[in-house]
Amino acid sequence: MTFTPVMEPPAPVEALSDILMRIVLELHDVAYLIERIEPQLLELGGAEILNSPDAMKVMQGIDLAVQKSRGLAEFIDTITGEIPLGWTVDVATALSLVKLAEMQKALGGATRHGHSQPLSKAAGDFDFF
Repeated sequence: MTFTPVMEPPAPVEALSDILMRIVLELHDVAYLIERIEPQLLELGGAEILNSPDAMKVMQGIDLAVQKSRGLAEFIDTITGEIPLGWTVDVATALSLVKLAEMQKALGGATRHGHSQPLSKAAGDFDFF
């Protein structure tokens, strides 16, 4: 009896700088989505919501989350310019851990135009999958 080893195809590798720039885009998208919460809260709660100390803490937390997301995006964007062109990584395992299909596609290199939740969609709109 002879044993023929099964050769697995090589894992897909991509330039690290390309992957990091896709992460930058996702972080900007996260900041945009978080930023949209503030006006909606103000619309729901009215101007008197600003008189509540707890509500102000929530609004400040939203601002902080936006600033941190954008700060991380800018940090990664800046260091990406310093990465040598030949550096590559296998993203297959990492992508398999991402649960949101749209984010998995975006991080995997699929082209997405606009934000993940455009303003043109009304509340309750969804896509069947």
